Amino acid sequence: MALKIKPWVAGLLGLGAFAVALESFVAAGLISPLVVPAPSDVARSVGALFLEEGLTEALVTTLLVTGAAIGLAIAIGIPAGYALYRYPSLGKAYEPWLAALFAAPMVLLYPLFLVVVGRGYLTIILMGGITGVIPIILNVRLGLVSVSRTLNNVGRALNCTPSQQFWLIQLPAAVPTIITGIRLGIIYALVNIIGIEFLIAFGGLGRLVGNLYDRFDIPGMYAAILFIVLLSTSFFWLLGRVQEWLRPV
Repeated sequence: MALKIKPWVAGLLGLGAFAVALESFVAAGLISPLVVPAPSDVARSVGALFLEEGLTEALVTTLLVTGAAIGLAIAIGIPAGYALYRYPSLGKAYEPWLAALFAAPMVLLYPLFLVVVGRGYLTIILMGGITGVIPIILNVRLGLVSVSRTLNNVGRALNCTPSQQFWLIQLPAAVPTIITGIRLGIIYALVNIIGIEFLIAFGGLGRLVGNLYDRFDIPGMYAAILFIVLLSTSFFWLLGRVQEWLRPV
């Protein structure tokens, strides 16, 4: 009989095994602690981050900035994606351009934003929002376009009005694809926000990582990066709960 292990338990066991192996490699001198510190050193640096480096304030700052950027991206991306679906000629005209922009490194525009907007939170929010809005637009359109013809025919057979057809059939069917777009938007927005904070030495976790790197506090830097990963994971968990609420299985 096969042993059944819950996914989160398997994930923790895998991380634990990786940490033990990494600790052994660093202790044996196979990996330089100046490149990758021992997990035990990273764990010991967490307390100092909270007490001396202002990790809580940095974490809250990045969380609020990311939330504002994603809120801006959703507020623009969902109506824009619906417009591209509602007017197919617009979708055919602009989807290739949006796909090309999605692949472009938007973070390189930060000098322009620094000149026009200034060195502040608004620049970080705008750059995160611009990066996050593109996958949302593309996936909103894709989700609505991909609704099966069978579902639409069922709505017509039941004499649904266009409004009922959209709200009761098309939108619920498109929810998983739309949530996927929002998840991608969060990934790209968070990456750009952390990157901009690092580059301009302003804001939250990105600025903290930059400061620790400049002081060669390698264990502290890796600990701060772990909190960035935890922040991203929290966003994904929250979106999973939202998807379950919008479209229960």
